[in-house]
Amino acid sequence: MRYVIAISCLVIIFVSSLLLLKIKQSQVIFKSKADTIVIRSGTDQDTSVYNPHIDSVNELYINTGKTQPAELVSYAETLIGIPYLYASSNPAAGFDCSGFITYVFNHFNIQVPRSSADFTNVPHEVSISEAKPADLILFTGTDSSSHTVGHMGIVVQHENGLLLFIHSTSGKADGVTITPLNDYYRSRFVKVVRVFPQNENS
Repeated sequence: MRYVIAISCLVIIFVSSLLLLKIKQSQVIFKSKADTIVIRSGTDQDTSVYNPHIDSVNELYINTGKTQPAELVSYAETLIGIPYLYASSNPAAGFDCSGFITYVFNHFNIQVPRSSADFTNVPHEVSISEAKPADLILFTGTDSSSHTVGHMGIVVQHENGLLLFIHSTSGKADGVTITPLNDYYRSRFVKVVRVFPQNENS
């Protein structure tokens, strides 16, 4: 009887040791239901990519789902030439700046704020030097003395110090166009907002 008990104890100890070893080899990190779950194995290789910019707890967080940044930019460029129309998100009539953004994102079933000012606190801000295609670029309105966001666009290119963004403007182009971040827009620049997690890993 003593031998049976001793053997049973050894088996329990052995199984427990295996379980502890397994736990140490795998670390699971959970953020929230909508966030990426990262599983790190004993070889330190992630089975999925953790992104620090995922913040679905924030009510202003924009969930881009499976849409890729390049897809969004490509679609936005198909709308070049549509005229400017204040307070409109209807391509048959025209777009204002935020109406253009709304229409492009809604095409991919991505919900975004309707007004440019409502993007002010959308996560997450990145430096202008880190801007990538599909990041949002925010500006003041035409009155640059005001720090309130009043205009916005989508970054389409950022290479060799040249940043291009697509937007709907009431200026000379009078509609959807691609514009370089020149001195005029630099004087109105507020921030760059990253809504696509993929841009953190590209």
